[in-house]
Amino acid sequence: MADHPANGLDDVVHQRVRLGIMAIAHQARQVEFGFLRTTLQLTAGNLGQHLTVLEKAELIQIEKGYEGKRPRTWVTLTAAGQAALRDEIAHLKQLIQQVEQTETPPTADQ
Repeated sequence: MADHPANGLDDVVHQRVRLGIMAIAHQARQVEFGFLRTTLQLTAGNLGQHLTVLEKAELIQIEKGYEGKRPRTWVTLTAAGQAALRDEIAHLKQLIQQVEQTETPPTADQ
């Protein structure tokens, strides 16, 4: 029997907030810290911790700068981050497919 798709999920990527960060960064190519914080409904500190985990895993790149006089932090997926996101999505699709193939129809009691 083949390895179960759940075994291929990456603990760094699969965590709800980090998966959200990576998905948004993938769609936007580059995303601003404040947008991530608002969209994912996080505190700045909580978001910062998740960004640190992703940066240490070399899945994102963080760039700090200014927009006018306001400090800004931008997040971009690295090539490794793009690959990790693709792999995670592929494993999730396999898992969903397995579940859908084994669904049992409702009985008359339900």
